[in-house]
Amino acid sequence: METIKVGIREFRSQLPHYLLDAGQPLAITRHGETIGYYIPSRETERLAEVESLKVAASKLDALLKAAQVDEESVIAEFNSKRHQK
Repeated sequence: METIKVGIREFRSQLPHYLLDAGQPLAITRHGETIGYYIPSRETERLAEVESLKVAASKLDALLKAAQVDEESVIAEFNSKRHQK
């Protein structure tokens, strides 16, 4: 897994993003020199979330197929409703 380099000011200002969404190790730098590392521990939870989304997507595909609804008609309906506002 590749390490991303991020400056200490950016790390501090974007801390919630890096703590919750980073997904890969970060090298914290100051004036270009690495001063520490952040290694997220939530990767297994993220993998479980991705797996549950895949299961949900396959169930949705099965429901749409059973109802004989194609993707293009769903997209067209969504776009028409979105442009009505």
